[in-house]
Amino acid sequence: MDMQGTRQLAVSQQQAWSALNNPDVLKACIPGCDRIDLGEDQQYLIGMAVKIGPVSAKFSGKISLMDMNPPASYTLNFEGQGGVAGFGKGTAQVKLIPNEAGCELQYVVNAQVGGKIAQLGQRLIDGAAKSLSEDFFKKFDAETAKIFTSEEATALEQAEQTAQNNATEKESASWFNVRNISLVALGVLLIYLFVK
Repeated sequence: MDMQGTRQLAVSQQQAWSALNNPDVLKACIPGCDRIDLGEDQQYLIGMAVKIGPVSAKFSGKISLMDMNPPASYTLNFEGQGGVAGFGKGTAQVKLIPNEAGCELQYVVNAQVGGKIAQLGQRLIDGAAKSLSEDFFKKFDAETAKIFTSEEATALEQAEQTAQNNATEKESASWFNVRNISLVALGVLLIYLFVK
């Protein structure tokens, strides 16, 4: 099963990154999720209940984060077991692209399912995946709005922006100084050549 899409988020790239890497936020947003624990080496251990058509199952599995490029992108590897209901595994590439409205989340998912779930048919599985995805993003929008509209988040955002501005000013100032020194050195060299 392959699925891709984009979603406009009303939060900044950094805020979206923070929320997507927060187990409490993910637990609140993933439909049927009852457990997300941070494991070792950028792994999350997850437990969730899923119903696809007539098949209901409780899955347990893990999500590993790879190719991390904060706050722009990462790859998720996931695998889960649902007993006789079957299994699911695959990868998802996630990109966060800043824009005027906040940021756009782009994702490409490649997944395989087996067991009873695989016998349900591709259309039913695709429909359930799209429905779960839509539920996730609705909850994610609500959760990030709740988190990042507080005064504390605004103060944090302003502090981050100030730090970025200071770094840009220092970089700009050092470039300006290097350019001025280069011009003075060039001037001295030209004077030396003409006088000689």
